[in-house]
Parts: sequence; C-alpha cells; structure tokens
Amino acid sequence: MHDFDYERPVSLVEALSLMARHNGHARPLAGGTDLIDQMRLGRHQPGALIDVKRIAELNVLAADADGLHVGAAVPCCRIVEQPLVNQQYTALVDSCRIIGGIQIQSRASVGGNLCNSGPAADSTPSLIALQGVCVIAGPAGTRRVPVERFCTGPGQNVLQPGELLVEICFPPRPPHSGSHYRRLIPRNEMDIAVVGVGAAVELDESGRTIRAARIGLGAVAPTPLWAEEAGALLAGQPADDVQFARAAEAARKIVSPITDMRGTREYRIHVTGVLVQRVLRAAVARARGEAFTYLPGH
Repeated sequence: MHDFDYERPVSLVEALSLMARHNGHARPLAGGTDLIDQMRLGRHQPGALIDVKRIAELNVLAADADGLHVGAAVPCCRIVEQPLVNQQYTALVDSCRIIGGIQIQSRASVGGNLCNSGPAADSTPSLIALQGVCVIAGPAGTRRVPVERFCTGPGQNVLQPGELLVEICFPPRPPHSGSHYRRLIPRNEMDIAVVGVGAAVELDESGRTIRAARIGLGAVAPTPLWAEEAGALLAGQPADDVQFARAAEAARKIVSPITDMRGTREYRIHVTGVLVQRVLRAAVARARGEAFTYLPGH
C-alpha cells in the first residue's frame, strides 16, 4: 500500500477544513471496509485519509418530528439494534443484517456503502424505498440530494471535491406501512447480490388497498434504480398478486443488467420480477402486522 497522511478530526468544521487543505486528494474514512481493500488493490491512492468516526454529526442515530436521521459513520450494528428502526424502517434493518459478517457490521456504515456507490450495494435499494435524502456538507455550504440521484455510475456519485456526506434523513413512516429488502446471491460464500430489491408500502385502514409504494433495485444497472412507475402502478390498487405482477413487469422494463460470473442479463431480468413480487408481499405482510419468514440472501 502507498504512503498517505492520516487525519482524525473531532468536528465537522475541522474535517471540511482538512478536506479543503488536501485539495481533492483526501478520502473520508468511516468503517473502511471497502476503502482499505480498494487502496490495497491500487484502485484508489489518496494522499490522505480523513477519519470521520469521531465527528458527532456523522454518528447521529435518532428520530424527531422530521423523521429518522442516520449519520454517515453509524455502523450497521447500531442500526440493527435500534428499536425504532426495527419497528418502522425494517427494510434498512434487512439490509444492514446482510452486509458482511458480524465484524464487518461493527465497522461498515450505510453512509460508506452509499458513498462507495456500487451498483449491487445492499443498503441503497432500501434507502431509495424509504425515501432517503442525503445531507451533504462542503465548501459551498449544505445541500440535500435524494438517494436515487446520489450515484452517477459504478463507483461514482455526486460528491464534489471537499464535500462530505453527513447523514441520511428519512421521513416519518405513515400508519399501516411496511418495508422489506431481499437479494438473490449465487451461493452463500459469494456475498454480492445478483439482484437486490427494496420496497416500502402504505396501506389504507382496511389493509386491503395500497395507498403508496416505492421500489428500489440493485445490481441491475450501472447505478441503483428507483422503479418509479412500478410503484405508481400500485397506488390505489388492491394489495394482491395481480398488482404485484404488474409492478414486477414495470420494474423489468427499466433494468439494464450485464452478464457476468454471477448471472446472465436474461437471468437478472427474470429475477428482478420474481424478487419485486416477493418483496412486495413481505412489505404488505409487515404493514398488516403479519409474521413472515424468509431465508436472508434468497
């Protein structure tokens, strides 16, 4: 690994100052579970690492009248243990539980997973489904970007030199709502999704009609996708398999997967539709307060 400077700021102001001082040659370090490996392989050779784990704003995990705030450096293990997230933002918990093993989850953060901007990232479809918004700080001030617009290509995103992702905000979940994330992997020892789907639904008081739905897709395009039309088709419709199949077909139409060692393009298109239906059924079951079981990764 190449030589680099290591900085450990204790405030957001200090971190932004260090980022500016290194003039685009520094990278923030949260868990480092992706970044350190990429540096070893020579994919990234930053002149400095800015360790953001001690910055209060990046370690927030709390809810208020505006919804849920998840700091960019909050490790997955804290999210999984948070009661409110388990009750209302279950798709996020589903994602965090399958990002690596226990040791990885103690370091890896959802913010880091998003900033790595991998097309197959397990957390991003859930963030999209739950209407996550990125809060970004930089030399020009603070700006907000919906998660579905954050990634711009494989390993690329909207962050400009000197900017940091501070937190991801989610609106309050409405009554009679539920969410779920599920992926397909080729075998248990290959921890990368062939397809990943996150969905969030809101039902009416009867539990039979869908008021609103959002669907996020991963590993089926150069960036994670918001299946906007698929979700819109479900609004005002019965929460049944006929409507789930319609949404699945709409989702298939927007994907543009590649063929690689994990699956062919045709297979990924097919699996997209299958998972959309399964995830919607699970999200509806949760919205109704029903129990369901599934094998993570399938």
